[in-house]
Amino acid sequence: MFTLRTMVASDFDSVAELIFLSTNSWYQHRLGRSVFQCKPQDCRLFCEVYEDLDEGCGIVMEHNKTGMLAASCFYHPRETHVSLGIMNVHPNYFGHGLAGQLLKEIILYAEGKDLPVRLVSSALNLDSFSLYNRFGFSPHGVYQDMILSVPRKGVAVEENRELPKVREATPNDLVAMGTVEFDVSGISRENDYCYFIENSSGIWHTLVSLDEEGDVDGFLVSLRHPASHMIGPGVAKNSKAAEALLLAQLERFCGETVVFLVPSTERELIDAAYSWGARNCEIHFAQVRGEAQPVNGIVMPTFLPESG
Repeated sequence: MFTLRTMVASDFDSVAELIFLSTNSWYQHRLGRSVFQCKPQDCRLFCEVYEDLDEGCGIVMEHNKTGMLAASCFYHPRETHVSLGIMNVHPNYFGHGLAGQLLKEIILYAEGKDLPVRLVSSALNLDSFSLYNRFGFSPHGVYQDMILSVPRKGVAVEENRELPKVREATPNDLVAMGTVEFDVSGISRENDYCYFIENSSGIWHTLVSLDEEGDVDGFLVSLRHPASHMIGPGVAKNSKAAEALLLAQLERFCGETVVFLVPSTERELIDAAYSWGARNCEIHFAQVRGEAQPVNGIVMPTFLPESG
């Protein structure tokens, strides 16, 4: 009834509509709200970003008779792992096993390269949690999705609060960024850093934090697009560096609403976010199929590109 095949550029409009409809349908039915407040075609962003990073790393399930795209997913090969991007099934085909077929294809790809598969998934969606769990994924981190309507004048910060210096990232920071992330979370994805800093689409913003010696001890990216206002991905060696990076990125969203993920174990950083007016909107699990690397610092993941 369905054929699994590689996503091509002529699919992008259909996949964008599928992402918009599938995601909003689930959230509306379960939680009474929509995730995407944009136009359906703005969700082409997912197709375009993954195609920029890794050509041909999207897959779809096509109905054999109608040609309708009933399911889609992205994957992102990195040096240390394969990440699983946003997965969607048309509401008409929820429960038909299409997501499992997509997931199986990506697992086979990762096994062929002897790499673990990593993802970030909603703790509220027990259907997706059960799917990943049945296929061998295990949670290794819990994140609070925090949403903040940033005041037009910016976030008010406690006076005399000393935080590390933050500046724009440059290509000269690539090696240091890679070293910091590997030290903090045991993963590497140099191609991503290049893509963020190059910023040919004008939607990314990348910052680094500096320790007392002037060395990079963290970085944080943000995405500003009609389909997504999101801070992340990023890592930091300590909570002060993470806080400084978050505050600097929030300045990009004055008068707008933005979402960021904070590890639930980082009490100091969470309390700082509350003091700025942030509130929790969801919980996500970082999950891995394979070996999970220990975290020695703070990881702030995101969903595009997937950085679990």
